[in-house]
Amino acid sequence: MSAAASSLAETLLGAMQRYWGYDAFRPLQREAMTCVMGRRDSVTVLPTGGGKSLCFQVPAVCRDGLAVVVSPLISLMKDQVDALVQCGVPAAAINSTMSAEERRIVAAQVRSGELRLLYVAPERLLMPRTLEFLGSANVQFAAIDEAHCISAWGHDFRPEYRGLRVLKEVFPQASVHAFTATASNHVQRDIAEQLGLRDPVMLIGSFDRPNLTYRIVRGGSGRFEKLSRLIEQRRGESGIVYCISRKEVEKVADGLVRLGHRAAPYHAGLGDDVRHRNQDGFLEERLDVIVATVAFGMGIDKSNVRFVIHNGMPKSLEHYVQESGRAGRDGLEAECVLLASAGDAMVWKRMIEGGEPDSVAGALRALEGMSQFVDGAGCRHRAIVEYFGQEYPDDDCGACDVCLGELDLVADPVVLGQKIVSCVARLDQRYGADYTAKVLVGSAEERILSSGHDRLSTYGLLSGERQQDVRQWVDQLVGQGYLARVGEYNTLEITPAGRELLRGERTPQLLKPAPVTRSRSSRRAAAGGTSADSWEGVDRDLFEQLRKLRLELASERGVPPYVVFSDATLRDMARRRPSSLGALLDVKGVGEKKRDDYGHAFVEAIVTHCTAAGVAMDQANGDGATSTPPARTADSEPFVPALASLPAFDLFKQGLGIDEVAQQLGRVRSTVVKYLGEYIQQEQAMDPSGWVDPAAVARIEAAYEQLGGERLKPIYEQLGGDVSYDDIRIVLSCLANR
Repeated sequence: MSAAASSLAETLLGAMQRYWGYDAFRPLQREAMTCVMGRRDSVTVLPTGGGKSLCFQVPAVCRDGLAVVVSPLISLMKDQVDALVQCGVPAAAINSTMSAEERRIVAAQVRSGELRLLYVAPERLLMPRTLEFLGSANVQFAAIDEAHCISAWGHDFRPEYRGLRVLKEVFPQASVHAFTATASNHVQRDIAEQLGLRDPVMLIGSFDRPNLTYRIVRGGSGRFEKLSRLIEQRRGESGIVYCISRKEVEKVADGLVRLGHRAAPYHAGLGDDVRHRNQDGFLEERLDVIVATVAFGMGIDKSNVRFVIHNGMPKSLEHYVQESGRAGRDGLEAECVLLASAGDAMVWKRMIEGGEPDSVAGALRALEGMSQFVDGAGCRHRAIVEYFGQEYPDDDCGACDVCLGELDLVADPVVLGQKIVSCVARLDQRYGADYTAKVLVGSAEERILSSGHDRLSTYGLLSGERQQDVRQWVDQLVGQGYLARVGEYNTLEITPAGRELLRGERTPQLLKPAPVTRSRSSRRAAAGGTSADSWEGVDRDLFEQLRKLRLELASERGVPPYVVFSDATLRDMARRRPSSLGALLDVKGVGEKKRDDYGHAFVEAIVTHCTAAGVAMDQANGDGATSTPPARTADSEPFVPALASLPAFDLFKQGLGIDEVAQQLGRVRSTVVKYLGEYIQQEQAMDPSGWVDPAAVARIEAAYEQLGGERLKPIYEQLGGDVSYDDIRIVLSCLANR
């Protein structure tokens, strides 16, 4: 490195340490900052959480003049401006939610040269009055955030972004820099061309997010139960649940609230005030879970999202990477779970084909790429990286369900694949996946019998398998290119690769769920991670105390908690346990301004805790405290009631009896008794007298004590058959909770 380059790097690092508390560059940050400092146009693609914002924020405080930041959403502007002000950086935004007086104040700050960064939406920036005003404001560079929006080839194309080409004309002395997290090679070139960049430097980081653990759960049945169980295991942590439709958002959010979770919905059909209230509740940690359509997320800068669950397959891998990438922005481990069914692709296909004709072909190709990812049997990290045209260096990521051994390959995939493809051939390639699976397992459905398909040589060929497993294998063969869905009704067609499979010339990878007995974290997390971002050496009790303190201080200041300090910073704080303001500056993410604003409160909390607990302070590497989060065993998985039973829970809480609930819900009595059993288990109810006559309760309990077992029939017979099985079930359920 030349002396000039070395000096520039020292200047940039000095600013990072002073304002943000970081003492090292992340990949490509130095190169991106150097482009800004040297007035060289650039396109930078870094994964979510890769530190894109610092690439233009740090240069803005290292040079005179104004940096204009183009941001698509008001919420994103507000979050970034709040965070910058907390760090001591002069920044402001102009948007439609501000009063005329507030805009006047910002304009005065621009004229006086007080501001270093001004955030503005593309629509407002391109107004003639705005461009004229900024023409005399000493604009040094423009940063285009979420730059993939400028490309019609991207997954979030916004026509208003196209006008940003004028920036090179209005500010000829200023450089322009585009930043995004997800952009294919085609989109990268299109961004540069549409913005009219002059010989831009293309800085493309790795698309891999090693701190994320990817899992795919197949099968559409019991989806809410799977989802709610996942969330129950992570109760109290911040997470996002994405659904395809608004109706599903409302249904899932309501179900989670009924189960006692701090959750709320978010979609474009809600009023602005409701959306803003729910979003703010999530950012400020009054809510743990936000259930949303894709309308939620681009403007979310919340760093401590610990999980993202997709309750249905997204329409492209670009969308999936963008949405799942909102987990673990702080660099800490986070989970991304995709609950997928074959029907998801068909829902998206109908929606896409009803859209703009010019975009249908590209959207269908993207959907096919997403389907192949879901039905693939290889490393998830590798699949994502290779989709975006990069090579993945490792054979085993240690952070996905495939590489963690949570899924098994079937014993003989060639023979199994041949049986399935042969059945498609015997059906003359005229039927879909569901029907084919039914024929293979030997279903006696009337349509199969009347069509004579029970006489095919492939009928019942997989009778020893579950229909849902066969259905998934069909999907996997489609995803791997051995079969194709064609036509309006998605009938199965054999591809050239499928014919090679029939001849034994190709080997598919067909997965089946493995009998996993323990919920596994990624091997990277279990091994302590690769940096101070792990749980290694963290005092968990102290970490929780610091979280509470952070929430109190954030509420006082009216900012989201992660703007005060990120989870990564709190972990490092609970690892190092600094006893002085000077030692606090050694913690990652603590700059001078935050030390001055919050340092006394946090140091006092640390000293008080460590003194009471007898824990050593000022630890360079966090020696003396360990707390890797305990693994959850399958036996400790929480009980989760079915979504259909939740409306009955409210009625039981109101004191209604079984018959009254059955009447209100329009259900038969036996179904309501089943709901009551789940209610008793969920609420840990111990007194059955609200639903069973007290005299009968006493008799059942006495018979239970005498027989010493929980089987229904012996108790029923002991009582002479004059107490119903339903009453016995209810009493035994309550006894189990005592």
